[in-house]
Amino acid sequence: MINLQNAAIFMNGGQAFKSIDIKVAAGECSVIFGGRGAERSALLECFYNPDLVTDGTYSNCARRVGIVSLREQERLILREETRDDSDLTDQIFPGTPVFDLLEETSLDKDLLAHLIDSLDLNSLLGKGFRKLSSGESKKIILARALSIKPDLLLLEDPLEGLDSLGRTQALGLIGDLSKSVTKIYSLSRVTDIPENTNKIFFLDSNSVVREFVCQSGVQARYMVSSITKIESREVVLPPPAEKRSLPTNPDGSLVNIRNATVKYTENTVFENLDLRINPGSHWQIKGPNGSGKTTLLNLINGDHPQSYVNNICVFGFRKGEGETIWEIKRNLGFVSNALHWDHRISVSVINVIVSGFFDTIGLYSNTSDLHYKLAYKWLELLGLENERDQRFTELSFGQQRLILICRAMVKHPPLLLLDEPCRGLDDADRQLVIALINRLCADGDSTIVYVTHDLEDEISFISNSLELV
Repeated sequence: MINLQNAAIFMNGGQAFKSIDIKVAAGECSVIFGGRGAERSALLECFYNPDLVTDGTYSNCARRVGIVSLREQERLILREETRDDSDLTDQIFPGTPVFDLLEETSLDKDLLAHLIDSLDLNSLLGKGFRKLSSGESKKIILARALSIKPDLLLLEDPLEGLDSLGRTQALGLIGDLSKSVTKIYSLSRVTDIPENTNKIFFLDSNSVVREFVCQSGVQARYMVSSITKIESREVVLPPPAEKRSLPTNPDGSLVNIRNATVKYTENTVFENLDLRINPGSHWQIKGPNGSGKTTLLNLINGDHPQSYVNNICVFGFRKGEGETIWEIKRNLGFVSNALHWDHRISVSVINVIVSGFFDTIGLYSNTSDLHYKLAYKWLELLGLENERDQRFTELSFGQQRLILICRAMVKHPPLLLLDEPCRGLDDADRQLVIALINRLCADGDSTIVYVTHDLEDEISFISNSLELV
């Protein structure tokens, strides 16, 4: 029904979005969430007023578009001001009567009567629009939007300003709409996400729209609240258990690979590869399957035999000159699909995170109250504190991946290697993982090397990129 491609949106004299892509199919119930209220309003408004889209391509197949928004209320108020002739008549203008406002949009008298009864508007029909309370105005705007029999309904915080009875009435009318009616909400509260939501457009602080599909309102509310909490600057990343000096090479880098080559008898994975990773310089490693992305990470962490025949310096050690694997791992966090599958063990969620202090799968070392206190804070960051004693294998696949990233981060390693952390995740869980990685890039003290072959999984906070072919 709606298709925005590479679109720029302007509103109130400024650019709200530089380049966005959005698709909404007929009959979907979508929610715009996150970002600033003005950005959400601009995105919703462009579906009603296509003149706001100045670049890119835009199409909207809806024949009748109903809208409930502050912008629509503003349009009615401005129109009332133009009708005010009190300066000429010396009489106070109360505003257009409610019945006239409803009748001018109505396409069906029986439907209008139903809307009036359902929203308890009979006592307001003779009242001027200017005399209405904010809640009464919201009801009138909703009734006008529904009276045109819309095939696209745009709803900006439709329950805001309504009392509990009004909320029940509004929810009932919206819920009674045919499933063929496409609905797009712009919401500021997680609790207002409707039960039949099947798509979320989540705006981040850079006005980037992230889209994910969900199966129900329950899942949508959980995903949005989790992402919001992870990305909130009010939730501080837990501190390390101990302060360590930064283990750098003589040139100041964490990793310095020079002219590296990995080959087998009849296959060269890559050759003449150079990579220098400085503290705080996050990297994305991209490339198709088989290009050597995982091989490169294994050269760094010492899990590849050819790491010792190449010129590789990591944390002040040159590979193959006497360092132990534990001297490397104590400064390293690592997450991969292989590691995930190795965690098919009966261990509690919190113990999985605590094991990150010791780089073990399971707990085999003495732990302290501090270890558990810090692990619990990571669970709070994820909104999973109630699952602390649950078995790790009983979590969803996406929740398990989040726990493993926290396990890798719990010791605040100088270097965090993430080998396709979104692989195997559904759309919603992928957004949770990306939100956590973005947060670690923005506020964490670990340098992140992030591997992906999917353009949709790129991390906006990472500017350095190495592409393998």
